Amino acid sequence: MKTMKKSLFALMLGTAVVLTAGCSVANKQETLGQYVDGTAVTAEIKAKLLNDPQTSALNINVKTMDGGVVQLSGFVKTETAKQQAGDVALSVKGVTRVINDVIVSP
Repeated sequence: MKTMKKSLFALMLGTAVVLTAGCSVANKQETLGQYVDGTAVTAEIKAKLLNDPQTSALNINVKTMDGGVVQLSGFVKTETAKQQAGDVALSVKGVTRVINDVIVSP
């Protein structure tokens, strides 16, 4: 009898896990792997911006979304710095598109 209860509990638990995982995919939520990949891309872009003499990583925000799309926002002093920030982001492996919402504010 105890074995049957344990088996039924394991079956119910497994079903709940499968249904929960299915719901997160259906709602287009990020998986753990996608989140980690996005975080790694964001970190690499920030590091490259920090090392680039034309850009200021402190004033540029980076957000990595599904499909390798990166959004840049914040402020820079020149149009050249804005363009360079976009080029730096696009140079990172895994980035497919850059939405450059950086504002030029002298």
